[in-house]
Amino acid sequence: MSAVQRVVTSGTFSLDGGTWEVDNNVWVVGSGDEVVVIDAAHDAKAILDAVAGRRISAIVCTHAHNDHINAAGALVEATGAPLRLHPADDVLWKMEYGTALPYEPLADGETLTVGEVTLEVLHTPGHAPGAVCLYAPGLGVLFTGDTLFKGGPGATGRSFSSFETIVESIRGRLLALPSETVVHTGHGDSTTIGAEAPDLPEWLARGH
Repeated sequence: MSAVQRVVTSGTFSLDGGTWEVDNNVWVVGSGDEVVVIDAAHDAKAILDAVAGRRISAIVCTHAHNDHINAAGALVEATGAPLRLHPADDVLWKMEYGTALPYEPLADGETLTVGEVTLEVLHTPGHAPGAVCLYAPGLGVLFTGDTLFKGGPGATGRSFSSFETIVESIRGRLLALPSETVVHTGHGDSTTIGAEAPDLPEWLARGH
C-alpha cells in the first residue's frame, strides 16, 4: 500500500456569509498498520474506506476552515483518534464546533511519526492564522493545505487572512525546501516547489 493516498471529497465551504461548492483533497499518510489523516473534509465514510481498518494515530488539520474539518467530528466518533490543530486557528475551529470537540495543539517544529514516515510541522500563517504545512523529508513530499497551490498562494481575501503574511510564509518556509519536493495541496492538482518558486515575483505583482 502506498505511503500516501489521496481521497477527493466534495461539499461546501462557508465563511463571511458566503457558501461555495468545493472539492477537497484528504491525504492518508503512513504504513500498512497506522496512518495520519490530513484534513477530514466532508465525508468521513470515504476517509474510513481509504484507511481500510488501519489505526489512525492522528487527524491533523492544516487549518480550521470548515471545509477541511467538517468530517472531523464523525471521524473521531468512529475511531477515537486524536485531533491536532494549531491553536492560532481556534477562532475558526469554534465557528464549526464551538467547545464540543476538543483538539490537541500542534506546534511549529513538532515532528509526527507514523509508520516509517516522519512529518515535520511548519507553521505557515496567511490563509488562516494557524495554517500549517507538513513536510515528509523521507518521501520528498510537502502537504500544504491551502497555503500553496499549483499556480500560487492560497486565497487571502476573507477574514483572518493576509496576503503579506502568506507570501512571507511561502518565501521563508516553503521555497527553501528542495526544488524537487512534491507539493500535495488541499484542493486540485499537485505541483513541486521548483515549479512554483520562479513565479513569486508574479504573485507579488498581482497581489494574490
